[in-house]
Amino acid sequence: MRTEKAIGWFMIIGAIGVFIPYTILTITFEYPDILRKDTSEILTRFHETGSSLIWTWFAFALGGITLIPAYILIGQKLESKSRLIRIATNIGVIGLVVQMIGLLRWTFVVPVLAKSFIETKNEAIKASAVMSFNTIHQYGGVVLGEHMGQLFTIIWTVLLSVVLDKLRLVPKWVTWLAYIGSVIYLLAQAELLATVIQGVPAWDLAGFIGSTLWLIWLIILGVRFLKLEITN
Repeated sequence: MRTEKAIGWFMIIGAIGVFIPYTILTITFEYPDILRKDTSEILTRFHETGSSLIWTWFAFALGGITLIPAYILIGQKLESKSRLIRIATNIGVIGLVVQMIGLLRWTFVVPVLAKSFIETKNEAIKASAVMSFNTIHQYGGVVLGEHMGQLFTIIWTVLLSVVLDKLRLVPKWVTWLAYIGSVIYLLAQAELLATVIQGVPAWDLAGFIGSTLWLIWLIILGVRFLKLEITN
């Protein structure tokens, strides 16, 4: 299989692998709106949904794992044509890894806290479970997954788009889709700051719209790579 074709399939599979469990979570767990509710309600809802929810979070965390080899192969294929691509590749892979680490808290940490919160009658233990969830969510979710992960992904998207546009490997509209999606996705960072600084204006839909446009761009780019043949 040509490298370009492998890149294309890895991108398409990775994007679909993220989109499907994300959609399931929005239906079964009201994600991400559930995160704005009281912690006790989140833990109760999580425990009530059962093991199927844990498996869905596991699929969401690792569904995009094929994007890692896609990023690396793109870097190897275009490295001789642009020095910028090596920087983009390193940033992109780091972004993917920290997002996966952040999401895996829902598979290996939150179930333990939810069970502890529900099954005990000791108010001190309940309060401890709530505090532990808030701490882990703020660090694993906000800091790693949403801040570093999303920010690095946005940087990778912009840098790669600059290179692809310069080499004329994609149509202009694909490049602009990447830029527009990245700007909207970046606006979601304000919501993260709002968790620690009162009064920061935030657009609740920025994360959803930005990530959706990014996934659409990723699939389009994957299809494009299936048809490309880049000469070294």
